[in-house]
This record gives sequence, structure tokens and C-alpha cells, in this order.
Amino acid sequence: MKMYLKEYIKKYRLDSRYTRVSLYIVFAILVLLFVSVVFFVKQDRQARLMNIGDHVIQNFRSGLDYEMVDLLSFSMALSEDGDLKNALNADDESKGHEILNHISERFKKYTHLKSLRVQVLTPDFYIFARSWNEGFEGMPIWWFRNDLAKLNQQNEPKVGMETGRLLTFKATIPIRSGEKLLGYLEVIKLIDEFALKLRKKGIELFALMDDKYLKQASLMRDFPQVHDYVISNQNYNQQYLDKLELLDWENLMAQGYIYEDDTLYLYEPMINGEGKKIGLYLLAVSGDDLKRYEREDQEDSFFTQFSDEDIKKVVEAWDTPHGSFRNRHDKELVALLPKLRKEDKRKLEMEAKRILQSYSKSELIDIILENRHKERKTGEIR
Repeated sequence: MKMYLKEYIKKYRLDSRYTRVSLYIVFAILVLLFVSVVFFVKQDRQARLMNIGDHVIQNFRSGLDYEMVDLLSFSMALSEDGDLKNALNADDESKGHEILNHISERFKKYTHLKSLRVQVLTPDFYIFARSWNEGFEGMPIWWFRNDLAKLNQQNEPKVGMETGRLLTFKATIPIRSGEKLLGYLEVIKLIDEFALKLRKKGIELFALMDDKYLKQASLMRDFPQVHDYVISNQNYNQQYLDKLELLDWENLMAQGYIYEDDTLYLYEPMINGEGKKIGLYLLAVSGDDLKRYEREDQEDSFFTQFSDEDIKKVVEAWDTPHGSFRNRHDKELVALLPKLRKEDKRKLEMEAKRILQSYSKSELIDIILENRHKERKTGEIR
């Protein structure tokens, strides 16, 4: 009996040891599985965030290109205005202001360009006339516009986000009469309109200029700052301001995105017309908008896309600006009509009809034939 009892106790202890070891192994496996699940869920979430971020950034770049091309093509049309050239030749600054003011007000009224400003500079970069105010004629601007030095050397159209007294989109176009350089036409647009377009797509924009440019940006010295950058668009979402201060900026700059408090923050360098980094664009997508971008087709763009090739074509069009039209202004006005929203188109059609009524029958035939030649034909060859 004693022998049996000893054997039983020995076997029980051995079984208990095996049971504990088995429990430890099972527990270790469960922990490993839990850690693996957490790891892969985290990896999957990061992959999804990166995918959404790539989609938003790609479309942001397309939207930015659209702003540049739109401004450049518009500027090139205005630079061919005959009355403006006559005012420059006659050194008539008052007439120049009258022409620019009329152009600016007309486009603010009839199109989506609501913050448009136009100015003309002399060949040595003094103000000749502005659309938005008088009294600055003869004032030099080369001292706070570093981008103009290269323009003087290359003497070609340029467009970009540029520093100055304000950070704005600027397209600068040489105005010529034959081979003679009369001056430069510059069309300026605030960033706020672009920020508003992005907001309608669920994206909050913070256009951040490096604070080292505050020396020349005299109108931005009271603008809010975050991490050595100045917030340049005045319609930024103030609810994000405190959150931006608390972000891990080192991590954001390193990986291009960061996810905090149900909000995806994305970073894109801000490059001027010379290819120099002058700041950064910070994009914020949160809540339902973030979920919507996750669900939608990543191949679809929410902006009209323009590439570097499109910009190149616009610049190349400088050599043959207006085809069969009398001037580039008339051509661009007529070409603009199909692209406008219905409410804008109705108002501008009257202007286009008034211009075309002054054309002769042969001129109108040339325009029609030229447009037909450019049409892309589709169908089956029989």
C-alpha cells in the first residue's frame, strides 16, 4: 500500500509539472498570438494611413499644378493687351491703373478668381501700375523680391509660390513690343482661395512660410507662427492651432505623415518658382473625411490634373500666342467659356459676343477652320 501511494504521489507530481509546463507554453503561445495580432493590426493601419496619405498628397500636387497653370495662362493672355502696351510706351501710369483695375474687377465679377491682383513693373522692377491701389508708382520692389533677379537674366515667363510682403501665387510675364521689353505683367493670387477649395474636399491647409523670410514679408509679421514657420493663409482652421504645437515635428518631417487624435497630418515641401524650399504645406484630414478617403477609389482624382508637361506647353505657347485671333486676350476669353461654371459662363458670353462682332467674316472663318483642324475625330473607318 505504501509503495502504491509513493508511486501515485510521484506520478501526480510529474503530471502536475507537465501540466504547469503545458499551461506556460499555452500562455506563451497566446501572448505571442496577441502580440502578433496587435503588430499586424498596427502594420495594417499604418499601411492604410500611408495609402490614404499618398492619395491625398498626389491630388494636392495636382491641385497645386492646376493653380499654377491657370494663373500662368491667364497672365500670358493679359500680357498681350494692346491698350496696356500703349500705356507703357506712353509712360501713362494713370491709364495703366485704369486698365488693370478694369481687368481685375471684370474677372472678380465674372469668374471664380476673387482675390486677383494685377500689377505691371518696369524693366528694372519699379512699379508702373497696380490694379488695387494708386500712389505706389515708381516704388522699387526688387529689394524684397529675390525671385526677380533670375527673371531679369532669363527674361521668360515664370510662375510659383513666392515670398514678398505676402506669400502668394505669382505669375510674372515679360511684356514685349516686337523685340523690345516694355516691362513685366504680374498676376497675384492669395493662397486662401486654394485653401477654401481643399476645405470643401475635407482637407485643412496650413501654408507655412519659413520665418527667415519675415524680413521682407512686412505684412505677415503679426501672423501666427508654429515651429519657426508663419501661417500664411488667413482662413486656416483655428481649432488645429494648439494641436500643431504639440505634434512630434521631428517624426512628421522624417516620415512625411503622423496620425494623432483621429487626424492624419501630411507634410509637403513648399517650393518657389526657382525650385528653392521656402516652407511647407501641412494638410490635416480627420474624422468622417478620413474614412471617406479610405473607402473611395484611389485612382480617382478630386482635382483637375495638370502635369509639368502641361506647364511646359503653356510656356511654349508664348511663341505663337493667339493663332487666328487678333490678340491672345480674345483667344483666351473664348477658350475660357467651355471651362466655366454655368453662372459664370452666362455673364462672360456677352463679353465674348461683343468682341467677336468686331471681327470680319474672313477672320471668323479662319478661327472656325483652325478650331476644326484641332478637333480630335473618333469613329470607325469604313
